[in-house]
Amino acid sequence: MDSFTKVKLDDGQLALLVETAFGKDAGIVSCSELTGGFFNTAYDLELSDGQTVILKIAPADETETLSYEKDIMRAEVEALQLVKTAGGIPVPAVYSYDESLQLIPSPYFFMEKIEGQPYSEVKDTLSIEQRASIEQELGRYQRLINEIKGPQFGLFGQMPEGTVASWRESFTSLMNNLLTDAARLEAKLPASHDEIKRVLEQYYPALDEVTEPRLVHWDLWNGNLFVKDGVIVSIIDWERALWGDVLQEYYFRHFEDSAAFHKGYGLIFDSPNEMRRKKLYDLYLDLILVIECYSRQYKDENHVSWTLDNLTESWRTFTGSGEAIK
Repeated sequence: MDSFTKVKLDDGQLALLVETAFGKDAGIVSCSELTGGFFNTAYDLELSDGQTVILKIAPADETETLSYEKDIMRAEVEALQLVKTAGGIPVPAVYSYDESLQLIPSPYFFMEKIEGQPYSEVKDTLSIEQRASIEQELGRYQRLINEIKGPQFGLFGQMPEGTVASWRESFTSLMNNLLTDAARLEAKLPASHDEIKRVLEQYYPALDEVTEPRLVHWDLWNGNLFVKDGVIVSIIDWERALWGDVLQEYYFRHFEDSAAFHKGYGLIFDSPNEMRRKKLYDLYLDLILVIECYSRQYKDENHVSWTLDNLTESWRTFTGSGEAIK
């Protein structure tokens, strides 16, 4: 999707980055921009030695972004390296990472190109049995991801050393920062910020049950799941990784209802506090989907309209009432 945050590079800039990463003899045989992402720019490059790689470029520092999107390219690289080292979870290899801003005014990194297709693009063409097999496999991988324990709660790229906060404090900060973003961008929400915060306070005690930081991908929707020949070959886009509550994962959101995923995960989360936390994370995501439309300046009016309708319904579910956003 076209987004204000995306950085476009010319042929000379692309050649310079490739030469710096892979040597002076490296050249570009072919280049195509990948258009599936919403935030970073990504290029599919075939090099003169026959190697194919993916180049990802973050928005420039001066680009308007949401608070949680600060330094998320560094977060992705760190998460990929962590998971690669842990083993057992298919992720692309990172070849090089540069956040010096000396060659271009944005951080960037090169990574392995995965041969496969996003599950979102092929899901409707698969049989019920094939989808169940893939989603059960995803549940197993999701469990492996979430079993990785971290040092403290918080976003990968935004955890000051020596600062140890509870999950309740950490998530409350994320939500408050998001509402501050909404105010700055003058985003239309289904209620005033004071009312939203007042309602949220009724849910926050449920967060106290989460006492151990676990690795959370958080953005593991079907577009970030690559499949080939009916099996998962890679899990991509770790830029929103954090140490938090496993119930933040996408397949626990209201958008998904996969019995196969839950079977693969091997745990059921249905206690009263777990249900409250899932509703809280639903609302957090639905708020982001609306607010990021303002920072990214999406041109797709159908998408913008869908995010507003989705948040209206989410708020109604959360509170039992609510007016449509106008």
